[in-house]
Amino acid sequence: MNLHKKDIHTPSPEIIIQFFTKVMPFSELAPSVLKDLASKCLIDFYPKGTLIFRQDETEVNYLYLIQKGGVKIYLKNETGEVSLKDFRGEGSYIGALPIIQGTKANLNVETVEDTFCFLLPKDTFLQLIQTNPQVANYYLKSMSDKLIRTAYAELRHNKVMPRSEGALYLFSVQVGDILKKQPETISPNETVQEAAVRMAKLHIGSLLVTDEKGEVIGIVTDKDLRTKVVAAGLPYETPVSTIMASPIQAIQAHEICFNALIAMMSQRIHHLVVKREKELAGVITAHDIMVLQGSSPLYLFREIMAQTKIQGLYPLANQMPSVIRNLIEEGAKANNITRMITILNDHLLDRLLTLLQEEMGPAPLPFCWLSMGSEGRKEQTFHTDQDNALLYEDPKDTEQAKTAQEYFTEFSRKAIEHLVACGYPPCPGNIMASNSKWRCDLQTWKDYFARWVSEPNPEEVLNATIFFDFRPTYGNIELGRTLRNFLTEQCRKNTAFLYFLAQDCVSSPPPLSFFRNFIVEKDGEHKNQLDIKKRGIAPFVDFTRLMSLKNGIKETNTLARMQLLHEGGHLSRELYTEMRDAYEFLMQLRLVHQLQLLEQGRTPDNYIDPASLSELEKQTLKEAFGVIGRMHGVLKNLFRVG
Repeated sequence: MNLHKKDIHTPSPEIIIQFFTKVMPFSELAPSVLKDLASKCLIDFYPKGTLIFRQDETEVNYLYLIQKGGVKIYLKNETGEVSLKDFRGEGSYIGALPIIQGTKANLNVETVEDTFCFLLPKDTFLQLIQTNPQVANYYLKSMSDKLIRTAYAELRHNKVMPRSEGALYLFSVQVGDILKKQPETISPNETVQEAAVRMAKLHIGSLLVTDEKGEVIGIVTDKDLRTKVVAAGLPYETPVSTIMASPIQAIQAHEICFNALIAMMSQRIHHLVVKREKELAGVITAHDIMVLQGSSPLYLFREIMAQTKIQGLYPLANQMPSVIRNLIEEGAKANNITRMITILNDHLLDRLLTLLQEEMGPAPLPFCWLSMGSEGRKEQTFHTDQDNALLYEDPKDTEQAKTAQEYFTEFSRKAIEHLVACGYPPCPGNIMASNSKWRCDLQTWKDYFARWVSEPNPEEVLNATIFFDFRPTYGNIELGRTLRNFLTEQCRKNTAFLYFLAQDCVSSPPPLSFFRNFIVEKDGEHKNQLDIKKRGIAPFVDFTRLMSLKNGIKETNTLARMQLLHEGGHLSRELYTEMRDAYEFLMQLRLVHQLQLLEQGRTPDNYIDPASLSELEKQTLKEAFGVIGRMHGVLKNLFRVG
């Protein structure tokens, strides 16, 4: 490893200006500002293996803008183990955080290939932030980088030690970076035999089907040839258009590989077309992602979908913690992690209920499995309790009602038993489809919701925190949407119910004393501990649920609700960004805590010991709790409560 030696030169201003116009946030600046900045910029070259920054030692005198090449960024603990990695390439920057903080480099930065950087002097960069709001907003986010990013680093550094080394990561590599070759195409009129010959000759697994204008209209894969031609006994003269998958699923080249992984798993496909804006760039496969990550969630996903007996699903849920651990280790934030947990849980549920229906025979009426609570919000963590229900179409007569009741009673009982065997504990409050109260027809569910909304009392408010976040996850999804539309309309008409929800929201103040000490449990099993779910996360969930019900927003995920509320003009930009960052940090803290417990062989819980946190984590936690007070202020003004 080389330590950098000074060899700085003055580049042509035209080259720098051309670079600036393609890179955020400089691309938003006036030409006169860019010209001034270019006159002060330098350029430097760093051979592969150069250590540009040494953690806690290097004085950072420039903002480094990577013109060509790339760097890896990492932390090391006292024993030399790497606990945080990131990769940054062309157009990215390094050095902003220590300049803003006025500290030495807080990370090691090493080139992974020959690299050129434009250097913007420290004083010039600080002045730029002070005089240009768009630049300040880019580098100084609410719950600023000096807290959030460093706090995330500490969470991983102190509590999740890495187990393996890898060259590339899901959250730092863009889809376009792993494209291997230009896409190959075929016309829809060519035969499946011609497609097979071309794939074999080129050693590829797919061909894009294009029309006479060159537009991509479908894709044909080697699996299509096996299952739709050979297995089905189709003649080899069959046109490609007969077996192609259409429309195609596409992703932009600038998206991170994690998003490609999510898209493949959500849509149950193995190929994604990659575009740069509107131009075709190539095809990415599930295999590419698996090679990229090494221990991919795709493996677990495939295992789930391959099971032909329900009992084969039992051990698979226990593999999720190791998959999620890898995501945390790689730098995933809470939203990415819960999205992955949700997709894996949903696929396991889908496979389980499909196999159960094959075993029992078709249902007498269309039905929909409803996920409630955190499952409904797509916010499951490790081993979340079951919260579910079952909705079926209104029977036409008493005979059909009796048949439906018998079938769904047995179906729900078996489903819950199988889910318990898979490692999903039953709900302590018995809010499950096996409870006859929560297994009923559409009209009965409408009656429930209408009564809860029109006659609010403390019990109905409690029901709202569980049932009003329902999400249709299996079966006739349209039935679930019909019920969601009914609930949305009921809530908008009954302002008294929203008032009770608001009163409940503000009844629990942020868990901070007057002197900003944490309010913890006074006695019992969790003495001196803080319930991060009840006291920290729930206020954000409750606030966004209430505001979404008030404004007719049907989304159930908390972060998505926040975004829609902001886009709809119901949350200021400042409060939205504060809420988003605070909520994600609280969820991250909870996930890392639960992962620690799992790896110690203990049952995951939500109780954090503030004494175990670093000073930075404590400070960030206090900032997050401060946001709760600002949310309560909004409700007090809006609903005149508290």
